[in-house]
Amino acid sequence: MPLNRDFVGRRFVADTPFLVGREHIRQFAIAIHEDSPLCHDLEAAKAAGYVDLVAPPTFLTAVAIWRPVVPVLDPNLGLDFSLVVHSEQRYSLRRPVVAGDEIVVSATITDIRNAGRNELLISEYEFVTTGGELVATGRTSLASRGTAA
Repeated sequence: MPLNRDFVGRRFVADTPFLVGREHIRQFAIAIHEDSPLCHDLEAAKAAGYVDLVAPPTFLTAVAIWRPVVPVLDPNLGLDFSLVVHSEQRYSLRRPVVAGDEIVVSATITDIRNAGRNELLISEYEFVTTGGELVATGRTSLASRGTAA
């Protein structure tokens, strides 16, 4: 079944902000084998001029998972997650994410298009602090295998 293209242009915002904690950063850094002291050692981060531990750039993927906004499970979208492949992820950082940031995640589905027998669902993300500071933007592409009309 093809994806519902009526979802293109819809914007979704997380119900609650995500409070970035030191242990979130440390655990994520361990998981991706990031050994920079900025991610693990508070004194090292402060000596480098940061107010707290610094998250690796790809940490925003975890924030978007912890505060999901794109309604991939909405039956009206028609996405069968067993057919999904994560095909692209990119970020544009305005500044590093640090422990203590409260991040509000929002996303807009910007395109659903055919790619051969597959469909691509493209979403543009914004990561904004509760104080209104844009920290980063992102783009995600999910491939729905074999669902093109």
